[in-house]
Amino acid sequence: MIQRILVTGGAGFLGSHLCERLVNDGHDVICLDNFFTSQKSNVAHLLGRPNFELIRHDITLPIFLEVDQIYNMACPAAPGHYQYNPIKTMKTSVLGAINMLGVAKRCGARILQASTSEVYGDPEVHPQTESYRGSVNPIGIRACYDEGKRAAETLFMDYHRSNNVDVRIVRIFNTYGPRMHPYDGRVVSNFIRQALSGEDITIFGEGSQTRSFCYRDDLVDVIIAMMNKDNFTGPVNIGNPDEFTIRELAENVMSLVGSKSKLVTRPLPSDDPTRRRPDIGLAKEQLGWEPKVPLAEGLKHTIDWFKTIDLSDYRPPTPNFS
Repeated sequence: MIQRILVTGGAGFLGSHLCERLVNDGHDVICLDNFFTSQKSNVAHLLGRPNFELIRHDITLPIFLEVDQIYNMACPAAPGHYQYNPIKTMKTSVLGAINMLGVAKRCGARILQASTSEVYGDPEVHPQTESYRGSVNPIGIRACYDEGKRAAETLFMDYHRSNNVDVRIVRIFNTYGPRMHPYDGRVVSNFIRQALSGEDITIFGEGSQTRSFCYRDDLVDVIIAMMNKDNFTGPVNIGNPDEFTIRELAENVMSLVGSKSKLVTRPLPSDDPTRRRPDIGLAKEQLGWEPKVPLAEGLKHTIDWFKTIDLSDYRPPTPNFS
């Protein structure tokens, strides 16, 4: 059945791929974005499609639309971006959730919240299950994002319990792929950009901290599956359970690029998690999903895309980015 679908943050990395998939599936898609960290070029190829509409709007402000489904993807997701204006980051998570939940309540729409593995903070349980309540520093420099997303989850469940709003919550672990912002400050984009240009590759700490990297196509698959799953609110972890050290990731990137860059270390940022890996047992059970794209294959696709772009088209969104 054709749906009227709103995607907030729809010109961002994941949001643009989600819009593209939904448009290709024949749905009427409204993409909402304020273009703080996203690029209009990410959705420019969709502008001529009759079932796609782009609106420049900030979800901290109310908007009145008639829709059947809402994917709430809007929020800076990389530390350099969300720490640049931490108060605005909190407003995007909290006021944005309130405004989008208001639309869902008024329209009777189903709404999905793109939450994050950051709700677990620097976890004391490994791997992380949905029942783990996290170890977050509420006054740390990452808290604007961590606590903002935690508050958004609270709002979603309160709207569900108090107003019968049909909600879905996914907790997204590290994701990568074409259309990543090259200056988003995350390890995959940093390492690829530095390796392709022959710069030193910067590792924070000794590179022994771990992450799990999920390719964007796998993420889009499961996000849509979660939206269309009846009688299951979540939250549910979505990500790739294969765990790599940051040093291993850097070495993989250098090998695939054929780079002669050197690895250099810098001090580990405050509150940076030392280990991060999802337990995806619930996603397998409820959604019949697990990721298919191995890291080497996904990195190759991402590197090939990075080779096609002009970095001058992507302005660093913060003054101190390099």
